[in-house]
Amino acid sequence: MTFLAGHPDLTLTVSETGHGRPVLLLHGGGGPATVGVLGQHLARRAHTLTPVHPGWDGTDRPAWLTGIDDLALTYLHLLHDRGLRDVLVVGSSLGGWIAAEMAVRDTAGLITGLVLVDAVGIDVPGEPIQDFFALDPNSLAEHTWHDPDRFRVDPAAVAPEQQARQAANRETMRVLVGDPYMHDPKLRRRLARVRVPALLLWGESDRIVTPAYGAAYAAALGDGRLTLVPEAGHLPHVENPTATLSHLDAWLDRQQDARALHPVPRYSPTVEA
Repeated sequence: MTFLAGHPDLTLTVSETGHGRPVLLLHGGGGPATVGVLGQHLARRAHTLTPVHPGWDGTDRPAWLTGIDDLALTYLHLLHDRGLRDVLVVGSSLGGWIAAEMAVRDTAGLITGLVLVDAVGIDVPGEPIQDFFALDPNSLAEHTWHDPDRFRVDPAAVAPEQQARQAANRETMRVLVGDPYMHDPKLRRRLARVRVPALLLWGESDRIVTPAYGAAYAAALGDGRLTLVPEAGHLPHVENPTATLSHLDAWLDRQQDARALHPVPRYSPTVEA
C-alpha cells in the first residue's frame, strides 16, 4: 500500500517493476489486467509503476474522489511524494484521459512524455464516444474488438465473484465519468498547452472512440502524433500486441535519441478557466 501526504483516507495499490526512466501506467475501465501486456513490456526498459484506480478490483474509494480530475491530482501527488521526475505517463482508454488531465495540471514539469492508447476524455463534434453503459455484452464486443468472436465472453460462463468485481468496477466508473459522459468539456482546449511529446496509439477498428476521434485528440495536443494499429480495436495492445509494441518501441527509441541531443521539453502551465 502507498500512502499519500495529505490524504489520510486514501491508500493506493501500486505494482512496481523494472529499472530506468519512471513510467506511470494507467489502466482503463476494464481494470489493471487490461494493461498487463504493456506493463511487462515497459519493465524491460523502464521503472514501471501500475496503480489500481481507487474503487477498482475491491480497493477503497474515498467519498471525495468523484471525478477524473481527482484521480489526475492523486497521481501527480504520487509522483511528487516519490520524488519522481522525467516521467512518461502511459494510459489506456480511461487511463489515457487521466494522463491528459495530469499533463494540463503538471505545473512542476514532472511529466516529459505521454502515450495515450485509444484514450477518451475530450469532446469531438461528430465523433461521439460510444455509451459503454448502454451496451450489452455482445454489443460491447462488437464495438471494442476488431475480431469480436475471438474475445466474446458468455456471461453465464463468468464466475460469480468475477461478475461481482466487474459490476463494482462499472459502478465506480459510472461515478467518475457519468456526467458529462466520458469527457471533460474544457480538456480539448487546454491540451494545446501540453507540449511534451505525445504518441497516440489507436486501433483502426475501434468503435468506442474512432480513429477520427483519435486524430482530433492528437491535433489538440501541442506535440501529438497519431499512429494507427491494424487489425485492432479499443485495446490494440491486447488484440495486436506485436504491432502495438513495435510502434511504441520505435517512438520511445526516437524520443531517446532526441533527448540525447536536445534538452527535455517542459510543460508550460495553463491558467485554469
